[in-house]
Amino acid sequence: MNKAVSRKIIRYSVCLLIVVLLVFFLPRCMPGDPVQCLVGEDVYVTQEILDTLTIKLGLDKPLYEQFGIYIRGLLTGDLGYSYTRHQTVADLIWSRVPWTLLLTGVAMIIGYAFGILAGTWSGWMSETKRSKVLTAFGVVVSCIPPYLLGLIFFSVFVYQLGWFPYKGFYETPDLFSVAYHMALPILTLALFVFVRNLIIMRGSVLTEKNQLYPQFAKSLGIPRNKIIYGHVLKNAILPIVTHFAIDFGFILSGALFIEIIFSLNGLGRVMYTAILNLDYPVLSGLFLVIAIMVICANLAADILYGIIDPRVKRGEEE
Repeated sequence: MNKAVSRKIIRYSVCLLIVVLLVFFLPRCMPGDPVQCLVGEDVYVTQEILDTLTIKLGLDKPLYEQFGIYIRGLLTGDLGYSYTRHQTVADLIWSRVPWTLLLTGVAMIIGYAFGILAGTWSGWMSETKRSKVLTAFGVVVSCIPPYLLGLIFFSVFVYQLGWFPYKGFYETPDLFSVAYHMALPILTLALFVFVRNLIIMRGSVLTEKNQLYPQFAKSLGIPRNKIIYGHVLKNAILPIVTHFAIDFGFILSGALFIEIIFSLNGLGRVMYTAILNLDYPVLSGLFLVIAIMVICANLAADILYGIIDPRVKRGEEE
């Protein structure tokens, strides 16, 4: 094992340790009493019953003891038990995470593919009117948060035009129904991903096209499309890889908000309900799973960057 790999393992291990600390303590810093939320504000119970529930949920113990129990559970794959849903947190998350990954994965594939291609073209043809219009559109849309973009699309295409359903994954569990219900949420998130990659790729291509190698390739009579997508694209795409690592968490959080807007029963709805009910185990489990996804995305981008640009790999080995 070389030094570069050892450094990466240590770095991501420290990140994971910090994440575990944060996902445990942050939900417990939220104002409110989870026992009172569990009972309900309109229900009168004696203090004795509240104390009994507090003991049963293990909330009477000091935080360091609760943290020790939490760590022992993690080492055995136990994320805890939901206060309000009466099921294990692991089962709850694994039943909902496929839908969130479907929304995020398809949207990112569409957004990155079209964003890279359109950004490459826009950067190379930067002086044309169509390129300027496309860039202006990208700048405007990229300034709109995903949840606001989702609300606009919901208001126009669902409420006003009635082209898409109000909520849910499907009416009948078949491919057409799933595609019909997921189309607008996916397109909303894909548009957000598309414009961000468009802008980044355009700036990167603008830098690359002023280098000597595109001019040299052009003087050799190589077709323009081959120069753009065969040579310039390969070098200009490196910032996109870095951006993916940094932006994955932001895109995932945007997907969670979009799930809430379109009433999709993925991780977003689970998190929203858990926040309202102060369901500590569910919140800690969700934050941990999402953080691990982000760490894995950063690790994948780190490895991919070294594959695309061998200079990075050689620099780490030295």
